[in-house]
This record gives sequence, structure tokens and C-alpha cells, in this order.
Amino acid sequence: MTVAKTSFLVLDCAEPEALAEFYSSLLDAEIQVMSDPDYVELVGHNGVHLALRRDHGYAPPSWPRPEDAQQAHLRILVAHGDLDEAEREAVSLGAMPIETRDSSGSRGVRFYADPAGHSFSLAVSPLDESVDRGMRATD
Repeated sequence: MTVAKTSFLVLDCAEPEALAEFYSSLLDAEIQVMSDPDYVELVGHNGVHLALRRDHGYAPPSWPRPEDAQQAHLRILVAHGDLDEAEREAVSLGAMPIETRDSSGSRGVRFYADPAGHSFSLAVSPLDESVDRGMRATD
């Protein structure tokens, strides 16, 4: 018998309440304050479940990363026509654009740092891209 499980991303930070406000606004998610004052969860639409945990010795990650460093980032999917607006919204909430090594070509994925320094990206949803390609092919 398999035990039921769920998973979500936990970001370490110095101020979980402030970072929760940022992601709550960006993702249209509800902040759920837990009994542990160093831990906050966000739950939103379309399966968003993110947690923020206070690390009293927190140091923001650096960018760019060394070539062989492993890391993770949060990828936020948006519709093709909404990418520019999503970028304006993220920056207005405190996100900082990150320059990537290869910023030429399509800008279908854009990288940022949240107010605590974690990297995340805004990207065109693969489903939206396939629908958009299919519509253009029939135009």
C-alpha cells in the first residue's frame, strides 16, 4: 500500500512574512500563517502551494551561478500574450530582472530574483504555445 503524499517548494529566507506578501500578490495566493512563527504557506489557484521558512542565518543566493552548481528555481507559467504584463507586475512588486548569459532570441522565458534573492522565471505556458502554433497554422 502506498502512503498518500503531497509536495511543495519551501524557500528559506530572512523574513517569511514579507516574502509571503510578494508571492501572494504575484501568484494570487492566500497566505496561511501556521503555528510556527518561522513558517508560512501560500495556497492558490491551479495547484500553487509554496512555503517560506525563516533561516536566521540566511544569505541570498548569488547570480550567475558557477557552471557546475545545481539549483532549483520557481517557474511561473503565463499565457503567451500575458508575458509582458506579468513582467511589469513582478517588477512592480519588487522582483529584480536577472541577466542571463544568452539573452538573445526568444524572450519566452525571463529570469528574476524575488525580494529575498531566490531566482524564478516567468515563462510562456507550453500548452499556450502549442495552442498558439496551431491557431497560426490554420490562419
